[in-house]
Amino acid sequence: MNILQVNASARPYANGAGSFSTRLADELVRGLRAATPEAGFTLRDLTHAPHPALDEATLQALFTPAEARTPEQAARVALDDALIAEIQAADVVVLGVPMYNFGVSTQLKNWIDAISRARTTFRYTEHGPEGLLTGKTVYLVLTRGGIHRDRPSDTVVPYLKTVLGFLGMTDLRFIYAEGLGLGPEAEARGVAEAQAQIAQLLHDTETV
Repeated sequence: MNILQVNASARPYANGAGSFSTRLADELVRGLRAATPEAGFTLRDLTHAPHPALDEATLQALFTPAEARTPEQAARVALDDALIAEIQAADVVVLGVPMYNFGVSTQLKNWIDAISRARTTFRYTEHGPEGLLTGKTVYLVLTRGGIHRDRPSDTVVPYLKTVLGFLGMTDLRFIYAEGLGLGPEAEARGVAEAQAQIAQLLHDTETV
């Protein structure tokens, strides 16, 4: 089994402070690796090394045949190729997903744009689109300052279900840490609830 962890916060996490999504993703990954010590592990840290955005130059590079690309274009495409190779190799994916202004972080959006490539991670057929990143379990650690679960204000979960499902990833398991901006008591409660969800998911994994 190969585990891929993607940290996508604008804030780092270190010494007990900083990004809640990274902290909780770390806890989940520790549990997964403890349950399966032989599992391979890859960390893609978009917090410390953000992936470049999809822009006109990138589109030109992607639509230029490989043999005709300039060295600069080849280097840019290679950045996306590395992310695609990681997600293709992964059996389990752990995404840290903070909510910023009712959406996903720029870091995560750039990662999604990079791994979404026609004829590589999805394709169009006579029967409609087909996702090619199948057979994966995806854990999504959702952190929010307010309370949004199952409410119209939560645009993050519908978006992720749509885009990841489009790519073939339909086994999605959500972990919610909410109310983190509503004061110390609400923060502690939100973290504790997320940790309880992680513990339950790990237990369910062990008993399958």
